[in-house]
Amino acid sequence: MSTFTNRGPAEKIRLQRLQRGLSQENMADLLGLSTTAYGDIERGKTDLTLSRLTQIANVLAISPLTLLTDDALPAQVIEVKTDELASHELETLRLTVEKQQLELDKLRLEADYWKRKYDDRIAMEVLRSMGVEQKRERIGF
Repeated sequence: MSTFTNRGPAEKIRLQRLQRGLSQENMADLLGLSTTAYGDIERGKTDLTLSRLTQIANVLAISPLTLLTDDALPAQVIEVKTDELASHELETLRLTVEKQQLELDKLRLEADYWKRKYDDRIAMEVLRSMGVEQKRERIGF
């Protein structure tokens, strides 16, 4: 009969840190904590907030879920979640690129407008300096 032990997030954090060759001091520095405060996390003396757990998981380059679950998720479930996340991120990037392209097109149109306006102004100044009279159109008064 096999025994089941729940190591909890604290023990999993410690194991993940050791696997990456990081000291408690390294982790504390990366997280912006004192060494004592980080040590309390690994000893289970500190209740972790979700944001702190996520921060630790990011430093360890793992999912926060890895620190919370007793067993690793099947690879197929992880792949599906990863694919869904990747699809969402890809769509977000596509929309961002599309928005930036529209903004770029708008800026090009505006630049063309001001270039034409400048060119017209230069042409008018050249004609004026040559003494050529310009005809003005009546606007209906």
